[in-house]
Amino acid sequence: MFKEYTQYDALGLAALVNAGEVSAKEMLEAAIARANKLDPKLNAIIHRFDERAYQAAQAGLPAGVFNGVPYLLKDLSFYFAGEPITMGSRSVNVVNTYDSEIVKRMKATGVNTFGKTNTAEFGLIITTEPKAHGPTHNPFKKGYSSGGSSGGSAAVVASGIVPMAGAGDGGGSIRFPAAWCGTFGLKPSRGRNPLGPALAEGWDGAVADHVITRSVRDSAAMLDATSGSEIGSPYVIAPPDGTFLEAAMRAPRPLNIALHQQPLVANTVVDKEVLAVLEQTAKQLEAMGHRVTLAEPNINIEKFWHDFMVVVCAHTAFTIDNVERCFGAEHVQNLEPQTYNMALLGRSLSAVDLVHAKQGWHECQYQTGLLLETYDMILCPTVPTPAVKHGVLPPSRMDEMLMRSAEVLNKGINMGKYAFSSGMIEKLSNPVLGKMAFTLLGNITGLPAMSVPVDMSKKGLPIGMQLIGRMNDETTLLSLAGEMERAGLFTKHAFEK
Repeated sequence: MFKEYTQYDALGLAALVNAGEVSAKEMLEAAIARANKLDPKLNAIIHRFDERAYQAAQAGLPAGVFNGVPYLLKDLSFYFAGEPITMGSRSVNVVNTYDSEIVKRMKATGVNTFGKTNTAEFGLIITTEPKAHGPTHNPFKKGYSSGGSSGGSAAVVASGIVPMAGAGDGGGSIRFPAAWCGTFGLKPSRGRNPLGPALAEGWDGAVADHVITRSVRDSAAMLDATSGSEIGSPYVIAPPDGTFLEAAMRAPRPLNIALHQQPLVANTVVDKEVLAVLEQTAKQLEAMGHRVTLAEPNINIEKFWHDFMVVVCAHTAFTIDNVERCFGAEHVQNLEPQTYNMALLGRSLSAVDLVHAKQGWHECQYQTGLLLETYDMILCPTVPTPAVKHGVLPPSRMDEMLMRSAEVLNKGINMGKYAFSSGMIEKLSNPVLGKMAFTLLGNITGLPAMSVPVDMSKKGLPIGMQLIGRMNDETTLLSLAGEMERAGLFTKHAFEK
């Protein structure tokens, strides 16, 4: 058995394979042994195809940058030919007949995929506690959330099962679980990575797929391999000067950084420990030669959450219509209450409501762009609090009953407009949206953003800080993250505690 498996990041493991010191089969055996030992406690992997991975290792994997590295994919948008996908839902179970474009590019790096990780239903909530597969536990503390919707991927990386895993982000779903599990998570710029051929863009451009990793350089190297235009994409982004990996390995120039403290969702309280870590991180960056200045984006916080919800509810309605069309009306009855009611809201809103919301997104993009004319990036918390216990973020039983009653009330009135105007949606969604009060900005604007693992709470739970960069400037973010990592500012991983 390859006992030193967890001592290396993905690039380090690939170097061992390329040097002939360890085989891809031995590497896979080490990953599977850890999965067998740890996952019964984590519940992070919901589908395994070990034998297929062993056959791939035996046959020979592509001689790419991650040759032979064991790998896992989030069970949501990553179509993997010949394997089922559930999207975290009891209503979906389909065997994909083709690879999505990003999976093709990931496979070409030489990774050896042996399973799929747990996710929230359709990626709609920022904790991984789906009724279809059960909750994924935080590797630092059983019974606590691993974040979402890529909570399964963050948990397998933090626990040392794999050094990196596929993940996606539509409202913070890479950065959020990275912060709560003590890993590195980069959401690339809008259009940087492919989403096709099934989608041209997700949630009107809010969604970006990439990876959650332990090291900065692994994230950078994977972005080098996966980024670039695809057939049918609405975006063509110029590649960086040099490579993302080179950027991660060099220190940035002295940066001018805006310090963003005020949450962009009303009535959100930022934990005192999180604020202390924010202040500490600002001081550490200043000690490294960067300038940090208090400067808030000029965002209308009453419209901010509302406009995001309108767009996501419209897309949820579209998704559920597809479920009903493909699998039958009976499958819709298996949806989780928040999914069902977001679809109900989406159907009740008009095309004009959607355009108003998208205009609100543009206003956010413009105001944030103005701020980034002065500053190179924005520093803020990733999440307002450390991880919470399971059961805190999904709807309570009372909330579920209230949400289900909306179907009855919808007969005769426009329930969607009433739910928004009456404050019902704000009340029911605030526990979740409040946790997204800092991550949403990256999705609405399409800007690249990353969570860096920089401290621990008194309860022993990770605290991450977020940095949001200028459009298409992942290179500066990765340079700063690499500098912070080399300076020893990153916390230890769960398997090292």
